[in-house]
Amino acid sequence: MEGLGGLRNAVRQELVGRQVDEQIVHRFPVGRRLRVLDVGMGQGTQALRLARAGHMVTGLEQDPDMLAVAHAALAAEPPGIRERVRLLEGDGRETGAHFGPGSFDVVLCHGVLMYVPEADAMLAGLARMLAPGGLLSLLVRNGDALAMRPGLAGDWSAALAAFDTVEYTNRLGLEVRADRLADLTATLSGIGAPLHAWYGVRVFTDGTEAGESLPRDAELERLLAAEDRAGRTDPYRGVAALLHLCGVRG
Repeated sequence: MEGLGGLRNAVRQELVGRQVDEQIVHRFPVGRRLRVLDVGMGQGTQALRLARAGHMVTGLEQDPDMLAVAHAALAAEPPGIRERVRLLEGDGRETGAHFGPGSFDVVLCHGVLMYVPEADAMLAGLARMLAPGGLLSLLVRNGDALAMRPGLAGDWSAALAAFDTVEYTNRLGLEVRADRLADLTATLSGIGAPLHAWYGVRVFTDGTEAGESLPRDAELERLLAAEDRAGRTDPYRGVAALLHLCGVRG
């Protein structure tokens, strides 16, 4: 957990990891070694976690700097884990140029769609990568809750403006796009990987600063338990900063 940096990122990575594990347990036989594709893997947190669990993981990352970070993290792993991971530089919108249809049991696409103006074609390509019964895991900015962050910060003008758009400026200062649950539900159905489950991520801790340190272990476990409960309970999950959607290939 400490290796994930500040509290906000640690909460995201830990909750999403637990949720992916939950979906894998529900969908696949215990002990089966899965073929996993992590599109836009960033620093490789989820890719390495799944490799440690025994799965064969391919990480695809467009940013060479992030790819270098992932390579460095992989180099620090034992040989048995390193041999289960393949890291490639590439664009998630061009998965068909790298892999054949049905090549993977699980496809992750976390924190990527907000940078893709027209995501439907990319999502259709990701669904084609899945074998029948495969799991598609998406982590997106919640377009139905964009007013929460500025509202809780007392920025009323920004909060009012956020009700009528899915465009926003992220904490890196980039102009990006959020996704609404209803829209993605329709898209997943249309590409043959209908929504099976969804979670909210960061209901309570979205307002923390990026570098805020983690609390002591006991307090951290209580925090994660509260976030986990809220992320699967209505109406709380509907106002989470992020949505984790899990579709299943028919």
